[in-house]
Amino acid sequence: MRTKSLSFRLLASEGLVLAVFFALAAVVLEQSFRDSAEAALKERLQVQIYALLSTAELNNAGELTLPPNLPEPRFVNPGSGLYAFIQHTNNSLVWRSPSAIGLDVPTPPKKLGAGNTYFLADNPHRYFLHYDIIWKNIAGVEKEYIFTVAEDSDFVKHQVEHFRKHLWSWLVIIAIVLILLQFALLRWSLKPLRIIVNDLYAIEKGEKTLLDGVYSSELQGLAGNLNAFISHERAHLERYRNTLADLAHSLKTPLAILRGCSETFRDNKETVQEQIATMDKIVEYQLQRAAAKGEHKAIKNIELSAFLHKVSASLNKVYIAKNIHWGINVPEHCQIYVEEGDLYEIVGNILDNACKWCQHSIKINVTQNPRKDRRNYALLIQVDDDGPGIPDGKLNEILKRGVRADENIRGHGIGMTVVNDLVGILGGKLEGNKSPELGGMSWRVYLP
Repeated sequence: MRTKSLSFRLLASEGLVLAVFFALAAVVLEQSFRDSAEAALKERLQVQIYALLSTAELNNAGELTLPPNLPEPRFVNPGSGLYAFIQHTNNSLVWRSPSAIGLDVPTPPKKLGAGNTYFLADNPHRYFLHYDIIWKNIAGVEKEYIFTVAEDSDFVKHQVEHFRKHLWSWLVIIAIVLILLQFALLRWSLKPLRIIVNDLYAIEKGEKTLLDGVYSSELQGLAGNLNAFISHERAHLERYRNTLADLAHSLKTPLAILRGCSETFRDNKETVQEQIATMDKIVEYQLQRAAAKGEHKAIKNIELSAFLHKVSASLNKVYIAKNIHWGINVPEHCQIYVEEGDLYEIVGNILDNACKWCQHSIKINVTQNPRKDRRNYALLIQVDDDGPGIPDGKLNEILKRGVRADENIRGHGIGMTVVNDLVGILGGKLEGNKSPELGGMSWRVYLP
């Protein structure tokens, strides 16, 4: 796994979080277990004090005595780990168990008060429990004593070490299992990203044309934008190729004429100059066309009503002699997300053809969210004119480059081909037939 990959970063960050969590959990659990073990030890020492109290006696002279046979055998054996002391409140020793011989007498850190206990670890190796009691015998003699029971910390230490060993073993096992689960979950969660990356690689190798897989909802917007970008770039490439082809074809005839006139330049000076001027216009036109289409412009939302009125107003100046009546029906606040140059190509060519062929009327209708061939589109732009229309069986022919419906009409025969190609590249659909309303041609452009 590469260190710069998203999977590695997520797995490393989650592993670090798990390590910190388990370390804190281990510390908290170990301390909780230690507190629990010390509480249990305190209760056990309290029981030992009660056992000593049950065997101790205060004689008539006011002296406290204990029998040689104590209820807990560990009090009798030296070094057994369990020790007992009885002191006056002035810290003078009254009695100690045989097991405590040689040990310093512990003293409470403060005055307890009758009936109170005090539990502490006097040093890391031993725990102490002090119990203050007032004893009164039959003769009415009253004495105050401090019973102290101590036990070595080995028992608690062994318990804590045993618990720590098993705790860390289980935490390591759980951590490994969780990391494996996290890795599996990451692989599953990031699978949509790998799918879209593989699809992009397939597009790069030419095995696919668009991102057409089933992606998660979070990636659908990305896939749509990438598809729009891919279609946009392919449209530019296609137009570059077509522009070069058009330029080469347009220059072919003037070059042939110049070649024929080169031998008798003086006699054909006017013809040569005419052809040079023609070639200059052709080159200038094609370069302007390539520049207008080729430069990379940001895609933006275009208000369709204002756009159509602007184009129709420009065409009115060109075809002023026809006095065209325009009927433009566009929904309010109708916008389309497309490059402005592409929209000019599509709408401009269709309206220019309509102006060229119509008698007096052109109607433009825009419908939002139409459905065609079991597919939803964003817009339908329909252009109708009252011209002669296209003869039956010739619609497919005029969509081919260089073919015109009427060879007597001035033009290059590539306008509707450009529209058809561009609409197809954008993922739309172009249809044409007879207009039922005006009787001429009706073009319908479905845009995604």
